[in-house]
Amino acid sequence: MASPSREDYLEAIWILTRDRGAARVSDIAARLHLSVASASKMVRRLDQDGLLKYERYRGLTLTALGEGRGRSLAARHEMLERFLQQLGLRDPARIHDIVEGIEHFIDGEALSAIEALLDLADRDPAWWERFVAHQRQRAGTRPASPPMQTDP
Repeated sequence: MASPSREDYLEAIWILTRDRGAARVSDIAARLHLSVASASKMVRRLDQDGLLKYERYRGLTLTALGEGRGRSLAARHEMLERFLQQLGLRDPARIHDIVEGIEHFIDGEALSAIEALLDLADRDPAWWERFVAHQRQRAGTRPASPPMQTDP
């Protein structure tokens, strides 16, 4: 996957296929808030890349490669959303925007660390609750930042 845009398309196609059993170009365009022409153009590119099979007016299906990549992208997105929710963020739109801003740029090592942290939170909820309480306390009692020093 070369670009965040291509990843967004593949993730959307995988989710639509999972949820509806199929993905049409118009469904993809609606989900990504794009024109049908733009979605059609990207679908043709993904077809050329071997990630899906597209037949005009008939729909599309993910190849094994596209299926695996789409599942991985959706799992990454869902893990990051869950992480932010665990940290106490509650506004779904804000969480979505934050995830969209970071999901294409976070590396595998950071994702593994987040996954390990979530696993620990699942296995030891009392520890996680202490962490969240500590985080809230820090946010509420944090002193004002000192003014930035400038060189004379």
